[in-house]
Amino acid sequence: MRNKVPITCTYLHTNLTVENIENMMEFYVGVFGCSPVREIQQLTGDWIERITAVKDGEIKYVHLRLPGHWDKGPELELIQYLNPTKKYEITPDTYGFGHLSFSVSDVNEALDAVIKAGGSCVGEVVTVEVPNRGLLTEVYATDPEGNIIELQSYD
Repeated sequence: MRNKVPITCTYLHTNLTVENIENMMEFYVGVFGCSPVREIQQLTGDWIERITAVKDGEIKYVHLRLPGHWDKGPELELIQYLNPTKKYEITPDTYGFGHLSFSVSDVNEALDAVIKAGGSCVGEVVTVEVPNRGLLTEVYATDPEGNIIELQSYD
């Protein structure tokens, strides 16, 4: 199969819709060392509704530079709708967005930091030999709003 991309493309960001943007920004900055690209902004107008198809769309948003990347690296975009209409339960097998993954120096320490910052543990910390990769230590956790985060470390 030939992989031909018809347009020029650069990956920019992954979006996470949140209930409380200030708390979630503090979580991702404090636990994972993400850095805000700029201050939290607020946007409103019919163009927001036209883009998102959310009636009377009004948002607050911020972009966070992901750790391990520099000035032009990918970002995590947090958006809080000021007039939300839906919330669904997220589990590891939910269709669509699955999880954010962070390589960490120590999975247990990172998990402790996640829990102390208001997150929780989903499964167990597991260490397993992965063929052609090495010894993997990994766990799924959640941020304070239940979004799944994968913490992993290879020895």
